[in-house]
Amino acid sequence: MTADNPTGPLAGRLDDDDYPAFTMGRAADMLGTTQGFLRAIGDARLITPLRSPGGHRRYSRYQLRIAARARELVDQGLPVEAACRIVALEDQLQVARRINADNLNASRSAAGPPAAA
Repeated sequence: MTADNPTGPLAGRLDDDDYPAFTMGRAADMLGTTQGFLRAIGDARLITPLRSPGGHRRYSRYQLRIAARARELVDQGLPVEAACRIVALEDQLQVARRINADNLNASRSAAGPPAAA
């Protein structure tokens, strides 16, 4: 596989934010945290890593962004459970804002151009 002509089983997945490309060890290294922290936020149900055929945890880029935000809050002194709840609520708010913006755009498109005054 080359950068100019990707082929094979990973083609199209390298840009997928939800593709579980990172092992637990690699994810912990990238975040500058421990594997125990990743287990803790998994236990708190903030993220649910997929499992490889051998049972190893695998994380996506999206999950790493969520974990990084939780780590910021823990580093500020919040307990893991509180940090996880805050991050989950922030994520829900972001999704709701995106849906509202999409709905607003759709309603504006359906209404047509504004009438001339």
